[in-house]
Amino acid sequence: MKVYWNALYQDDIRKVAEYDLPWEKMKDSSILISGATGLIGSFLVDVLMYRNKWFDMNCKVYAIGRNEQKAKNRFAYCFENPVFSFFSHDINLPITGQWDNIDYVVHLASNTHPKAYSTDPIGTITTNIIGVKNMLDFSVQYHAKRFAFASSNEIYGENRGDQEFFDENYCGYIDCNTMRAGYPESKRCGEALCQAYRHQKGLDIVISRLTRSYGPTMLASDTKAISQFIKNAVQGEDIVLKSEGNQYYSYTYVADAVSGLLTVLLKGKSGEAYNIADISSDIRLKDLASILANMSDKEVVFELPDAVEKAGYSKATKARLDGSKIKELGWQPLYDIKTGLERTVDILKRL
Repeated sequence: MKVYWNALYQDDIRKVAEYDLPWEKMKDSSILISGATGLIGSFLVDVLMYRNKWFDMNCKVYAIGRNEQKAKNRFAYCFENPVFSFFSHDINLPITGQWDNIDYVVHLASNTHPKAYSTDPIGTITTNIIGVKNMLDFSVQYHAKRFAFASSNEIYGENRGDQEFFDENYCGYIDCNTMRAGYPESKRCGEALCQAYRHQKGLDIVISRLTRSYGPTMLASDTKAISQFIKNAVQGEDIVLKSEGNQYYSYTYVADAVSGLLTVLLKGKSGEAYNIADISSDIRLKDLASILANMSDKEVVFELPDAVEKAGYSKATKARLDGSKIKELGWQPLYDIKTGLERTVDILKRL
């Protein structure tokens, strides 16, 4: 909850809430968000509640997560607000009960870090397939105007060396006969399910492909390399790099991820997928580690990963996404990688 009251974080919320979007589409509407207490979901809820408060949007926010106490702590500032409702639910189970019609559904719930991939590969897959199906069934039943699926850069697999940037039509290589394939393959299946529901049930669907996202809303359990680096920097420790660091990836600060998500939700073409990415946040892992080390006047040290960590690591060495398509919708990021990292560390150090 402390993160919400940080001045820099409030500035991020305000900037996204004032982003040039057709917000009038959401006035007097309702939105259901799964994974609402996660890195992306919690920031999205904060932005929508800001719009409700300062712009009289009157958008009913239904937040779904598994832990009600966690939600009460995180959303204490709005938990009793009549336009906010939290529902404790495992999306691997059908959503039951009586609901009013929902205008928008944003599906964010997913295992999104290496340790979860290796220690709970079944849960990773079922959430990305069964969970998606349950959310789609709910959207059909309650006549959602639009369903937005948060997919991942991992659906592109490994770069085959034939393209510097992945556009939305690229299909890289994934060895499906491995445990680690559970995450990207289930995300691919989730996208396929979305297309199936669009054609068979007439559901209006858009897909956002998120890059490796980070920010002050990251969870303590997050084991992504960038999250571990940030934790090291916040605690004033050396940055521990568990590889040579030559991986070349796209990253996105949480505020930019959410502005991109909202751009796709409100302006995207039905049935289309959009990369939320910008070249200003493409960086090699070792250079990312160096930026964070310099912030804390520390060193980058090398350490071999343990077996559990290594099993969950992506084999992709280059995954740079082409953000041209979403920019045609008018999206531009607020921050480059260095500024996003500085804001993240600054906010977290003050908590």
